[in-house]
Amino acid sequence: MSGPFIPLSPGDLLIAALLLMLSGALSWRLQLSVERRLLIAAARSTVQLMLLGLILHSIFASQSSWLIMLMMGVMLGVAGYEAWSRQTRRLRGWWGYGTGTLSMLLSSVLIALMSVAVILQPTPWYHPQYLIPLLGMMLGNTMTGIAVAMDTLGREAWSRRGEIEARLMLGDTAGDAIGDIRRGALRAGLIPIINSMTTAGLVSLPGMMTGQILAGGAPFEAAKYQLMILFLIAAGTALGSTSAVLIMSHRLFDERERLRLDRLK
Repeated sequence: MSGPFIPLSPGDLLIAALLLMLSGALSWRLQLSVERRLLIAAARSTVQLMLLGLILHSIFASQSSWLIMLMMGVMLGVAGYEAWSRQTRRLRGWWGYGTGTLSMLLSSVLIALMSVAVILQPTPWYHPQYLIPLLGMMLGNTMTGIAVAMDTLGREAWSRRGEIEARLMLGDTAGDAIGDIRRGALRAGLIPIINSMTTAGLVSLPGMMTGQILAGGAPFEAAKYQLMILFLIAAGTALGSTSAVLIMSHRLFDERERLRLDRLK
């Protein structure tokens, strides 16, 4: 039997914040130099989540399709920027931002829309209570996979440029010359979600399942929802990382299949 939903008071959040401040004090005492970043991250997350709660309250009440589309666009734009900013060697110009953003649009956004319309089927089908949280989980995880894959591809192409050019001179096509690097980048991008799926239920209790249980949901139903989310995230990460790596690796060569690392910065 599920217990009642327990709301959190400001005092409850203050206790959690004090524990975080203790971590910052420990960092200062041990001279780890991460206390400032920790406090800034805590302040940002507090402001962002409180604002998000107010915005979602208005969107849920109105169920305006235009507001939902605007919210989805903002989420996609921020996720694209975060994926771009996490890369050491990234493409110059619009390609640097657009590659990751387009890959998330083709994977996370489309999969989230399909899942709500086909699997959950709320009324209306674009109900923000289902669509926005699902899209947020999809973007948050596929963003990490895409960023890791693109970062690995850029760094490896830069450090192994001599090997790539040697293979091109020996007659390999651009795809063959960068094939090993491309496959390694894809493997790196998929490692986080594979690890999450492997340890789910044994080492970790995933966030969505935990939230549903704490909110009073039945554990078995929470497990089914979490399983659906893991499958969707894995599919989105695989599709997004693959499209991002293919676009980026194609961009690293010109029409004559010459390596163009000047397109990286």
